[in-house]
Amino acid sequence: MSNWYMYVLRCGDDSFYTGMTNDVERRFSEHAAGRGGRYTRAHLPVTLIGVWEYADRAEAMRAEASFKTLTHADKAHRIHAREAFRDGSFVPELLKMIESADSRC
Repeated sequence: MSNWYMYVLRCGDDSFYTGMTNDVERRFSEHAAGRGGRYTRAHLPVTLIGVWEYADRAEAMRAEASFKTLTHADKAHRIHAREAFRDGSFVPELLKMIESADSRC
């Protein structure tokens, strides 16, 4: 059983994109290269600004759905505060690892 993650990207127009995956590094590199979702392709560049870990896909899906209902200001506040979404936990090590790999490109 692999862990699932909800991730948040800040897009070039200061909007947020939220997704979920079991491989954040791969998914972020797809978004950054313009091979992600239609939304991020239209709003490049993207920066990974938050990653939360969940025990299973269903929990990550619920957290993502909950996050999407927030206003832009509430999303920004939660990201800045690194607040948990549902039962997830913020994963700073994963975020730093991906950020440092991205800066080497």
